[in-house]
Amino acid sequence: MITIKDHYPVIDQTIQQVKDRFGSDSKIAVMFENCISNTLQTTIKVLDDGSIFVITGDIPAMWLRDSACQLRPFLFFAKEDPEIADIINGLIQKQMQCIQIDPYANAFNECANGNCWEHDKTDMKPELWERKFEIDSLCFPVQLSYLFWKNTGYTAHFTMDWLKSAKTIISVFRTEQDHEHKSPYTFERMNCVPTDTLSRNGKGALVKSNIGLIWSGFRPSDDSCTYGYLIPSNMLASVILENISEIAEQIYHDSVLAAEAHQFSSDLRKAIESLSIVPGQSKEFYAYEIDGFGEYNIMDDANLPSLLSLPYIGYCDRKDGRYLNTREIILSDRNPYYYAVACAKGIGSPHTPARYIWHIGLAMQALTTTSAKEREQLLDTLTHTDAGTDLMHEAFLVDDPAQYTRPWFSWANSVFCELILDCCGYHLEM
Repeated sequence: MITIKDHYPVIDQTIQQVKDRFGSDSKIAVMFENCISNTLQTTIKVLDDGSIFVITGDIPAMWLRDSACQLRPFLFFAKEDPEIADIINGLIQKQMQCIQIDPYANAFNECANGNCWEHDKTDMKPELWERKFEIDSLCFPVQLSYLFWKNTGYTAHFTMDWLKSAKTIISVFRTEQDHEHKSPYTFERMNCVPTDTLSRNGKGALVKSNIGLIWSGFRPSDDSCTYGYLIPSNMLASVILENISEIAEQIYHDSVLAAEAHQFSSDLRKAIESLSIVPGQSKEFYAYEIDGFGEYNIMDDANLPSLLSLPYIGYCDRKDGRYLNTREIILSDRNPYYYAVACAKGIGSPHTPARYIWHIGLAMQALTTTSAKEREQLLDTLTHTDAGTDLMHEAFLVDDPAQYTRPWFSWANSVFCELILDCCGYHLEM
């Protein structure tokens, strides 16, 4: 039976490495120790079947995306510590169970207890906390599975349930390429802000069907899409479809599934590269969302996947020309959710109030930069905007970091930890 311990030697050794790199009494070292411990000690629960349930922090539910990102830094420790490997394996087991319960849901309860965020008009089940369809909810568990294998050699998580879930994901993606005519999914929330529901009786804003892209009802922020083709999430989908292809070939020896996933990935990437470039610009850069009819949303959101995160999710290199052009746009006032004052500047989200910068966005900017100076400046911002808590938050007011949202937000803690590990020479094989 898996048990969550107070200390793991490999993590303690890494904490010491961080202290050696930045100074034992440095703010960065203190924050790293607190953040890595916070995720491990406060958000992980072992269930009776041996699977692992990971809450976001201050919300008692498990998001498929968040939980994968929360445990991603622990991939660095799993190769040396079988107990940590068992925790990641247990999470993947639970995630695949969730996908089989409902591949359109984004957040799940520990059991079929009927808890939920709201009583929404959609096909709810007692296991679901929320049923907002977000492409990335299906992507991150696959990527975690792939990275777990590639960086540790561990394969026990590749069960028949995993294979069934992978096929389910492909099936849902195929359906949502023609959302208008083939999809069974609708979602409506009553008496709420417009971004918490879908228009047209729950169908969402109209998109052009069968252009090669996958429709998403909601962004990784859980806000509804303005235009239904969310480009960063389609990019992540193209990455994980290639992951499925490699896993099918090498682990399951299923050449048919491997070929199908590879072709899907290739076709999706071609559609992204031909359809998501904003026209009429001096430099080519990606839109955040499109509808296929000629509308483009020029912005970025700090939630992952984002346009800023493309190298992090494995879509392109940090020096890729279109990525660098896009980065220049989204880290400027052309992105309506980019805020800059003397003490801080970074990307926020329409999910939080105006002028609130996200710690995840700052950490991601540092993880994807090619500039040592930019990274140093971002580290300084991260360590001076924690409001004295020695932990990351969801977002802070750019004019006053003492005002912040979600003091217990494990996803932000984990991305910060991954940044510090990257500074210390830890890099995942993608």
